[in-house]
Amino acid sequence: MRKLLLLALLVAGCGGPTIVYDPANYAKEYDPRKHEYIIGVSDGLQITVWRNPDLSAGVTVRPDGTVTMPLIGDLKVAGSTPSQVKAEVTQKLSAFVKDESAVVTVAVTGVNSYRFTVAGNVAHAGIFETHYYVTVAEAIAMAGGPTRFADTDQILLVRTDPNGRVRQIPINYEAVRSRAQPEQDLVLMTGDTVFLP
Repeated sequence: MRKLLLLALLVAGCGGPTIVYDPANYAKEYDPRKHEYIIGVSDGLQITVWRNPDLSAGVTVRPDGTVTMPLIGDLKVAGSTPSQVKAEVTQKLSAFVKDESAVVTVAVTGVNSYRFTVAGNVAHAGIFETHYYVTVAEAIAMAGGPTRFADTDQILLVRTDPNGRVRQIPINYEAVRSRAQPEQDLVLMTGDTVFLP
């Protein structure tokens, strides 16, 4: 909420955002569709230890980002990929299971952590959840589209990078809609905010 208030003050105080952004960087922005899924809170996982059904578990990631596994106990999984979780479970189980055939698999059975915010001059501002990745234009459509007061060539995508730095990426919705600059229709990441001044 503080982030949105600061953003609103910036827009109101300066007569519009003046964000400097290299147009070549749109193609370099992180696209979650091209990478392994990152597990988040509320996601469902099936962690299977082959030939050891007692060590396998269907789990939901708790709000603290952990799951509980037989023998291992609590395991922090939020922010990790299934491959990373598999490696950690395999390593921790090796202290208890000496059988080399105890192969671990990690499957995401429920995508429930993908959330983003659409704020400002849209018909239905709020927090949205989907089970699939969406672009900026799709997120705006989910929020009912821009209102007649929206400045659609001055949209900001507010994104926090892995180092905790908040970045503001300008989006020209008209250029996206007309397909003049389709590269600006970035795929949203969990926690992104689309702000329409």
